[in-house]
Amino acid sequence: MRSYRELFRTPEFTPFFLASAAQGAALTIGGLALATLVYRATDSPLLSAVSMFGPQLAQMLGATFLLSGADRLPPRAALSSISLAFAGCTAVLALPGLPVGAVFGVVFLQGLIASLGGGVTGGLLNEILPKDGFVLGRSVFNMVFGLVQVVGFATGGALLAVLSPRTCLLMSAALYATASVVLRLGLSARPPRASGRPSVSATWRTNALLWSSRPRRLTYLGMWLPNGLIVGCESLYVSYDPGAAGVLFSAAALGMFVGDLSVGRFVPPALRPRLPIPLLLLLATPYLLFALRPGLPWAALIVCVASVGFGATLAQQERLMALTPDELAGHALGLRGAGMLTMQGIGAALAGTVAQLTSPGAAMTAMAAASLAVTLTLAAARRGEVREAEPVTAARE
Repeated sequence: MRSYRELFRTPEFTPFFLASAAQGAALTIGGLALATLVYRATDSPLLSAVSMFGPQLAQMLGATFLLSGADRLPPRAALSSISLAFAGCTAVLALPGLPVGAVFGVVFLQGLIASLGGGVTGGLLNEILPKDGFVLGRSVFNMVFGLVQVVGFATGGALLAVLSPRTCLLMSAALYATASVVLRLGLSARPPRASGRPSVSATWRTNALLWSSRPRRLTYLGMWLPNGLIVGCESLYVSYDPGAAGVLFSAAALGMFVGDLSVGRFVPPALRPRLPIPLLLLLATPYLLFALRPGLPWAALIVCVASVGFGATLAQQERLMALTPDELAGHALGLRGAGMLTMQGIGAALAGTVAQLTSPGAAMTAMAAASLAVTLTLAAARRGEVREAEPVTAARE
């Protein structure tokens, strides 16, 4: 499958796509509003960063206890319920007078819920599309998320100039509720991909199985660590330039869109396995220029160019699917998403701490240097691997 026309003719793909767009808009508008609300209340770069990316910190806890549900729950019911739960949590965050501690409690709950959603989404996409359409379909999801972020952060920034952050949070809750309705009406009722009830023990066993393969371990680490450290840089946009954070987020989303479009649509499949390391180096290197504390136009250009490097995740996900049996696809992609988002939350907390002690520009530079070091270390480890893909049967051992 090489054309978008074929992709959108695939049954169920379009409503799935539209619901994802609504969720992306809700996440961007709500996240920017919450970070702004917390920053105004506390004047703290750390708390502002963690409020926006804090749900990710709960992702690994959810992956430890809940992730077996990614393949053992009916996808339509699970996804529509998750989106509805996010609508409720976001509405609670909009309550006047909500203490900062309670805000972070709700943010943590959102992270637990989201840890299951990533696996269900990835597994269902792998089920809806044929094997040769997974990368193209995943790239479209990433691209629409990038475009929605461009529009969402720009719109969020404009809305925050005329509306209160709490009003923007209520708009975000309405978008989550809309996504829930679209998923419920647009998807077919499918049975779970795997038998058995979701349980903590099943989650642990499958996590251990997925982690037991060295090629999969390196693939997971490559998706989690460099990415998470750079998201730490992104978490400081509000404190770096409070009046233009929406512009910086939009520039980053535009770069991510370009990277996903290029890798998903134009790069030949035979070339994709060679791309992750160069793209991860591109992801981090431009952020070193924040040591010079560039003004808005240059800062926007830097983050846009760097974010093209997020296209590495498409090639990494394709490799992960080649190393994983089909009945574990949802769990494998859920673990990938949970680990990646957890690392993003850790990156945001780490970046916020460094910024609290130094400055946002210095913290961005430090996070970029750490990302480069991790990428080069993983590249050296990969050179010790056999270059041929591990047989799928190895994932069953």
